[in-house]
Order: sequence, then C-alpha cells, then structure tokens
Amino acid sequence: MGKFLAVLLLGSAVIAGASMYYLQVYGLYDEVETRDVQLVSVVDDLPETISFDNFQAIDSQSSPIRYRACFTTDLSISLLSETYVGLEKASPRNAPKWFDCFDAAAIGAELAAGTAVPFLGQKNVHFGVDRIVAITDDGRGYIWHDLNDCGDKAYDGTIVGEECPGREATE
Repeated sequence: MGKFLAVLLLGSAVIAGASMYYLQVYGLYDEVETRDVQLVSVVDDLPETISFDNFQAIDSQSSPIRYRACFTTDLSISLLSETYVGLEKASPRNAPKWFDCFDAAAIGAELAAGTAVPFLGQKNVHFGVDRIVAITDDGRGYIWHDLNDCGDKAYDGTIVGEECPGREATE
C-alpha cells in the first residue's frame, strides 16, 4: 500500500509540475491582432502611430508585463530621435523561447552597443506599466512592457505618492 501511495504522490507531482510549466510558457499567451506601433511625441507628449510592417505580438491576461512584439519600420533612427521621446536606458524582458523574433539578450546587446535606440511607446498602458519600443539601425523594432517608477513603488510595497496616477485613471 505504501509503494502505491508513493507512486501516486510522485505521479501527481510530475503532472502538476508539467502543467504549471506548460501554462507559464505556452498556455497563458495569446497572439495579438495587429495594433498600431506608437511612440510618444516630444511636441505634445501623446502617442503617435509610426509606419510599420511585419508585426507579430503576444500577450497574456495574467500579467501586464508579458506583452512582446516585433516589427519592421522604414523610418530612420535620426528622424525618430528628433520626433519622439527617447529613453536613457531600457532593458528588454525575456520572451518565451518559441516567440523567436524577440531575443532579449540580443536586443539588450544592441541597446548597449548603441545600434538600437529605446523610445517611450505609451505611458501607463496599465497602472505603473509603460510600453517600451526599441528600434535598430536597420529598422527592426521590438516592443515590451516595463514597470515605471509608480509601478516599482506599487509592487514593492513603497507608499505611492500623489505624483502617480490612480489605478482607475490608467485602467
């Protein structure tokens, strides 16, 4: 009887582990229909649609920072840098290995080398989460969501001050 219970317990653990792995890596993601690729204008601080092609994206309802997208654009980095809000630094988040157009390590290396430039795509796309867009010299573009200062404060337990919008204003 003891061997049977041990095998049953071990089998249940393996099934539960495999199920959790599948849900995290495959099951919770959905392909996203083509949306506009937007960058925040330096003139009015509002997002504007830029020209793009070959758009691919995934997202998940389980977390506001699981969004990843890839695209191409014919706009030059110099034009984009003059027209849209650039970021001092940006660090892409990993995507599932099966979403092969988005390689966070390669994008990070291009950002560090200066062959890609990060821009603000949209502020507070969800409470405390900004959309970041990186575009390379050869016109490849990548989009991901990242926590902004308000998101960092809200999710680490620090008191969120008046400078942060209310959750209802961004949802």
